[in-house]
Amino acid sequence: MARRALDESDVRVRPSRRGSRPRTKTRPEHADAERALVTGVDRGRYTVLVDADGPGERVATAMKARELGRERVVPGDRVDLVGDTSGAAGSLARIVRIADRTTVLRRTADDTDPVERVIVANADQLVVVTALADPEPRTRMIDRCVVAAYDAGMEVLLALTKADLADPVTLRSLYEPIGVRVVVTRRGGDAIEGLDALQDALAGRTSVLVGHSGVGKSTLVNALVPDALRATGVVNDVTGRGRHTSTSAVALRVPGPAGTWVIDTPGVRSFGLAHVDPDHLLGAFADLAEVAQGCPRGCTHAADAPDCALDDWVAGAPDDDARAGRAARVDSFRRLLVSRTGAPDPAG
Repeated sequence: MARRALDESDVRVRPSRRGSRPRTKTRPEHADAERALVTGVDRGRYTVLVDADGPGERVATAMKARELGRERVVPGDRVDLVGDTSGAAGSLARIVRIADRTTVLRRTADDTDPVERVIVANADQLVVVTALADPEPRTRMIDRCVVAAYDAGMEVLLALTKADLADPVTLRSLYEPIGVRVVVTRRGGDAIEGLDALQDALAGRTSVLVGHSGVGKSTLVNALVPDALRATGVVNDVTGRGRHTSTSAVALRVPGPAGTWVIDTPGVRSFGLAHVDPDHLLGAFADLAEVAQGCPRGCTHAADAPDCALDDWVAGAPDDDARAGRAARVDSFRRLLVSRTGAPDPAG
């Protein structure tokens, strides 16, 4: 018996498990979305401030919409929300858009790690919190933070704590000449002396605080924002390192002038710069960049670079103390250069 030809009516197509709607890359407009500020991130849930500084300001909880994919949402982000944005108990909104960022502070695990970690968005300045003692200051860490901030288009403020334990003059002399603003605080009984100067430097800005554990960063945050209740720790007598007390970044409004925010971050022990173009490193050392204008064309500024003006600058210091300070600056820059380019190590 001959088989007849099949026509279209005889063809049966198994329905898709994901439904019959055709796929599209066109995202919905979400014209009714509300703008919010991300203030905290915790395991896939985002604390947001809807209509920040407006008449309808309220705290809500949100999740990231699937359409955003792997795009990361961080404290400081301004986002658009849909769904239940009331902030009522048990409510959950969806983040459907991330507004253009003015600045993005990034770091990597080390100088060879290709994975960038976005820390915060839309901050105006990076506040590097450094103890003058207990634990000892690490200038190379400060330099790395300065490079990362300048690369992100942010200003830098160096907040020196524990001035009751050590003199700040050396660190001030290293960073104030290159345009880094410095404030100094010390313990004075139950109060923090120098807090007024820090508040003035933060006024009207969004500032992200970065520093090693144990330097007093959370103590400063608690003094600036009394209801922050950030956990504080102590420094280990053996290792000289602090215990990590802040476990997540959080944006906090500072009482006082409008628009003053601080973003407290967990303590860090490294600040990788794999994301920074090596050609931009010298720009973070304003004093060295000026000196380097006298270098021969094509100078790499590495330790073995012939006729490098940086070496002449060190040798031409007026006294031993100035020579040691200049040498430390050049050594710090060249060590960053080694990490990013494989240039000869100044230590040999």
